[in-house]
Amino acid sequence: VHRCAMHLSATPGGQSIDSDDYSMREYKIVVLGSGGVGKSALTVQFVQGIFVEKYDPTIEDSYRKQVEVDGQQCMLEILDTAGTEQFTAMRDLYMKNGQGFVLVYSITAQSTFNDLMDLRDQILRVKDTEDVPMILVGNKCDLEDERVVGKDQGQSLARQFGSAFLETSAKAKINVNEVFYDLVRQINRRYPEAGKRSSSSKKCCCTVM
Repeated sequence: VHRCAMHLSATPGGQSIDSDDYSMREYKIVVLGSGGVGKSALTVQFVQGIFVEKYDPTIEDSYRKQVEVDGQQCMLEILDTAGTEQFTAMRDLYMKNGQGFVLVYSITAQSTFNDLMDLRDQILRVKDTEDVPMILVGNKCDLEDERVVGKDQGQSLARQFGSAFLETSAKAKINVNEVFYDLVRQINRRYPEAGKRSSSSKKCCCTVM
């Protein structure tokens, strides 16, 4: 059984956004990590501005949100995926189609940190390149008393990956927006021409300055 929910962002007037009406670039972002690290909580906090307290294991949820990054209007399509323990067959497809990746672990669970090496290796294998927009995210940084993964460990692994790094809290709204904005900037650098719309195409884009 495959559950997939699409969540559309809304304009201030309350109308959902049809991206075909806008000339802007689209960004396909995939959120990956072990079960229970807060992938859905981070995504929902970013898209809807609310914290989801209850843990409900995700199979696949897709969200769209229009944001402005560095003066540029962008449409983010964010895929919130299942934990690494399950549904591995679908993961190759996510990785193939994704432009940028959020690799999430919990600072309160060492095993979720240890899982990231294999996850990154899988992304590089599927993408067949070492140059992939990616950010390493240590979530639940509000739970300092329960921390088992040091910030220096996260920074060290990010250097090893050649990726960006942030510690976040979906609950306390710490660095949530920054994760996705950083990834947009990385995608702009990596794929400067991607998403540009021609007169014969309905694809959405925005001009990269």
